[in-house]
Amino acid sequence: MTDSAVTPIADYALIGDAETAALVSLGGSVDWLCLPRFDSSASLAAILGGPEFGRWLLGPVQAVSSTRRYVGDTTVLETVHQTATGSVRVVDFMPFGDGRSDLIRTVEGITGAVAMRHEWAVRPGYGAILPWVSRRTDADGVEVLTAVAGPDMLTLRGARLPQPDGNRHRDEFSVSAGESVQFSLTWSPSWRPIPDEVDVVVERDRTLAYFAAWADRVTYRGPYREALVRSLLVLRQLTDSERGGIVAAPTTSLPEDFGGVRNWDYRYTWLRDAALTVQALLRSGHAGSSRLWRDWLVRAVAGDPEDVQIMYAVDGGRELPESELAHLPGYADSRPVRVGNAAVDQQQGDVIGEVMLALGAARDAGLPESADSWNVQLVLLEHLAATWDQPDSGLWESRGATHHYTQSGVMAWAAFDQAVKAVEQHGLDGPVEQWRSLRDTIHRTVLARGFNQAANTFTQHDATTEVDAALLMIPIVGFLPGDDPRMLGTVAAIERDLLREGLVLRYRTEPGVDGVAGAENPFVACGFWLVSAYALAGRIADAHAQLQRMLGLLNDVNLISEEYDPSQHRMAGNFPQALSHLALVGAIYDLTDAESRSSAG
Repeated sequence: MTDSAVTPIADYALIGDAETAALVSLGGSVDWLCLPRFDSSASLAAILGGPEFGRWLLGPVQAVSSTRRYVGDTTVLETVHQTATGSVRVVDFMPFGDGRSDLIRTVEGITGAVAMRHEWAVRPGYGAILPWVSRRTDADGVEVLTAVAGPDMLTLRGARLPQPDGNRHRDEFSVSAGESVQFSLTWSPSWRPIPDEVDVVVERDRTLAYFAAWADRVTYRGPYREALVRSLLVLRQLTDSERGGIVAAPTTSLPEDFGGVRNWDYRYTWLRDAALTVQALLRSGHAGSSRLWRDWLVRAVAGDPEDVQIMYAVDGGRELPESELAHLPGYADSRPVRVGNAAVDQQQGDVIGEVMLALGAARDAGLPESADSWNVQLVLLEHLAATWDQPDSGLWESRGATHHYTQSGVMAWAAFDQAVKAVEQHGLDGPVEQWRSLRDTIHRTVLARGFNQAANTFTQHDATTEVDAALLMIPIVGFLPGDDPRMLGTVAAIERDLLREGLVLRYRTEPGVDGVAGAENPFVACGFWLVSAYALAGRIADAHAQLQRMLGLLNDVNLISEEYDPSQHRMAGNFPQALSHLALVGAIYDLTDAESRSSAG
């Protein structure tokens, strides 16, 4: 797949049922879909190599222009294609909460008559398997197409099914004003009967109603609400409704460095990202979402605290071996394509702090502790008390040498700060004097080890004079005030060393600094953290300018990836990225709160 033939990441929109998700291009091609779960193997994987690795295309033969939107504050996608002969609307969605895995597509004629192209090429096993496709009839005698490969069966329904053409199925048909043609794709175990037909109208209305009501419960009513609500909807879609895990992104191996090797699988639940997501949902009035994740956490980390991992499968599973899919050429020839993630075995000292912050926010929102949840926190805190001063791989999952990362120490402080507050403010039992002492010790250690007096800045870790953008979290979690001179010096160093056209690198990728070849692009979440840092420092005008700059990176349906390439004006990395969207939410809240304090003062 040459670079010129690649669909830009920003051209994709997300639809999902909160157990898996699909990416749909502006031209109407579903180029990524894992069934039935986020971390299942992909049955449509064209985004990682081209159409031959599986796609479902439903679009005009020749469009003059195409525009799209989500229907209100929901996950139902509408794309309008204008052609020389008329216009059509394609409605794409995955029914929420129906206990099945369905993707429904409807073509509606608006004006004139439009020639439509239909191509269906299912390729299970991340595009590696050519399934056995049959034209069959279901229990009601309705003709369907089924694609079977091992344990998977995908069933295509529609009034006009495509015909075989080589190793795919194709069709062209015309839709006139007032006409409607519906198609549905359903996953089911291959040993079961063909699933019943879904009631499209009922499922669409139910999905629209659920997400519209969910979005309406978002308490924020200030500036930038549209982007904030869409980000929250993305986070909701990435939260598995049945199991409780929150995936970092629905994709794997979209490159941080085009043509390079920085390609990772993010279809898993990082404790850090999930905890930050819970905090974003709590700030928005969605306390119920925290219970689902809290219960998932208790199940996932149960047992010996020495065995706690930084990430898990969406169901809490622990085995995430990293491997490479040699048959896939990768997005924009970016190899290798990876599944699994070797970072699962890393020690990252900030994770327990993130978890404690999320659980503390849940307590503050009124969520009572379960029979096991506080006991799990006690065990995690005991483990952290014994390990907080050990070198680790840091927030950015360096595959190089371990160090005493400053942000890891800050988050260890935050963990014990939350533990003390749990006793003082919520009456929970625990060794509060020990926690107070540890909190103070960690605070002193971080200031002594992580702050460079000569440069007036915190550093990435104890063996460097470099900064990294994770240091922007220091005032966000309350370790120091945002206007503390040491924090102001750190922000100045980040502006000097890490800003690229107003966007923020995670760190400078000097050769070998993180154990991975190549460079990378500015990290979207870091740009939003800079908004928060400006706001907490009282730089309100700068915070607004930076926020508007970052919001300008969103695509036409307010989605954003992990990184952004300012030289080519394109998104990079996995998409849409939970960390980017939750940092957006945090930035808007931090700026709003700072303005309130400023006006009150």
